[in-house]
Formats: sequence, structure tokens, C-alpha cells
Amino acid sequence: MAGLNVYSVLVVLFLTCGVVMATKENDQIIKENNCESKMGLPCVLEAFTSIFNTGSISNKCCDELFALEKVCHSALVKRTLENPVFKDLNPATIIAKSIQT
Repeated sequence: MAGLNVYSVLVVLFLTCGVVMATKENDQIIKENNCESKMGLPCVLEAFTSIFNTGSISNKCCDELFALEKVCHSALVKRTLENPVFKDLNPATIIAKSIQT
């Protein structure tokens, strides 16, 4: 019984550390590439709605999103998916929509 408890604690610790490391990695990418300042707020909201809800993206915002570059776009989407608010979303669907956008 004690072995099972130790095993359970190790599994939880491993999973928690993996999430924290992934979050730090995405945060580091975002900070190093100055990702959060490359798009204006109206276009951020438009892209977010297009990816995480339904909607389309204007040509102006598409240009800003393209200028954001893939590394920033991917890190921002992954960091958003790590937020507990979005835990019920299917990551594969969101990543597919982010690529499509």
C-alpha cells in the first residue's frame, strides 16, 4: 500500500514538473522573441476568436499574424492551451485551427 502511495506521488510530481517546464519554455520563447508586442490588441482578439472560437481573420490581421512568425504563434497558442480556463478544449483541434488561421 505504501508503495502505491509513493508511486502516485512520483507520477503527480513528474506530470506537474512537465507542465511547469513546458510553461517556462513557452514563456521563455515568448519573452526572447518579444512576441507579445508584435500584434495590436484588435488583431490579437480577432486571431484568438478565429482559433479558439469561430470566426475569420481580416487581411490586416492576417498580415500582423504572419509577421508574428511561427515560433511566436506556436508558443502563444501552446501557452494559452496550458491555461486551466481552456482545459476542456481539444489541443489537436486548436492546433489545427491555429495552422489554418
